[in-house]
Amino acid sequence: MTKNGPDEPGPNRGTSGRLIIVASPIGNLGDITERVRNELAQCDLIACEDTRITGGLLRHLGLTKPMVNYHEHNEKEVAVELADKISAGLTVALVTDAGTPGISDPGFRITRECQKRKLILTPLPGPCAIVTLLSASGLPTNAFRFVGFLVPKSAARRRFLESALSAEETIVLHESCHRISDFLDEMLEILGPQRVVCIGRELT
Repeated sequence: MTKNGPDEPGPNRGTSGRLIIVASPIGNLGDITERVRNELAQCDLIACEDTRITGGLLRHLGLTKPMVNYHEHNEKEVAVELADKISAGLTVALVTDAGTPGISDPGFRITRECQKRKLILTPLPGPCAIVTLLSASGLPTNAFRFVGFLVPKSAARRRFLESALSAEETIVLHESCHRISDFLDEMLEILGPQRVVCIGRELT
């Protein structure tokens, strides 16, 4: 019997590989669930945006696992490689730097590849900045539209704000801390001073 070291992942659940989609803390490490802790302890390999950040999470949990980079610049190729490993029987955990994979973070390519191959996917619910902010926003949540990160060009942002004038649902978006001041000025100019806005940062 052989034991797989940190750089030698091997199937630990027979031949039934799967992809685990892991929601990770969005600031407070105490937000991680017991189920996530257990699944990370049992997986064979972790695919993550930044091994330094995920490595810190693993150290907090007292775990050591092999990791591979999976980010916006390599996800097209790595998604295929990871699906091959899952097909071979490995359990792969997909983790982003913070929050839920695929929600304004890399993730949809590997989930799509696994679906194409009829592989098992297990999403683990957990921290999500969108829902966390909405719950405390005081804005209507019966209908909302999430648009992710806006493009940095001012003209495109202004077109978006003009289209938002007629929106009946709550709109949720991400914006860089480096652009938020200019964006708020544009919001005031286009949407007017009566528009209710909730801004969240470092939520947990």
